[in-house]
Amino acid sequence: MPLKVIAGKYKGRNLKTLPGYQTRPLLARPKKSLFDILTPRIINSVFLDLFAGSGSVGIEALSRGAKKAVFVESDRKCVRIIEENLRSLSAENSAEVIQSNASDPVFLNQKFDIIFVGPPYKMKILPDIIEKLGGVAVKGGLVITQNHYKDILPEKIGIFSISRKEKYGDMVLTFYVSG
Repeated sequence: MPLKVIAGKYKGRNLKTLPGYQTRPLLARPKKSLFDILTPRIINSVFLDLFAGSGSVGIEALSRGAKKAVFVESDRKCVRIIEENLRSLSAENSAEVIQSNASDPVFLNQKFDIIFVGPPYKMKILPDIIEKLGGVAVKGGLVITQNHYKDILPEKIGIFSISRKEKYGDMVLTFYVSG
């Protein structure tokens, strides 16, 4: 089943992804739920997609009205897929793709309203990454993690506190808000 943009100006458009389960893209049901939750915040937001994979989450944000999306991905093949997806949608002008180690986002010299973090489950690095995001999140900004339901994340990490959790099968979206 192809990966598609769910709603907004790119609704129904197919996105390329790497074959197999290497990138573990956010599936349609949780992605729809995520963006239903984000609807009041997404318009004109600056969105960061860490461990971007195919870029489907950041592209969905652009489709729904984010003014800019930054995609950070370390795998060169994934970076090329993101760039191809953005070109196919003519969305390059509202996006920035950075090939870098997404587990150390302190190099980012801009602020973000919404940050999505979806590292491979086996990495077990979410608390460390969330702490580092304190320097790039706007006050009241959101960090949303995609994590395995068995991973118990702290209620508070640095300037962030959990505001919501949504479970989908073995995956949880955890919403942190900056204070």
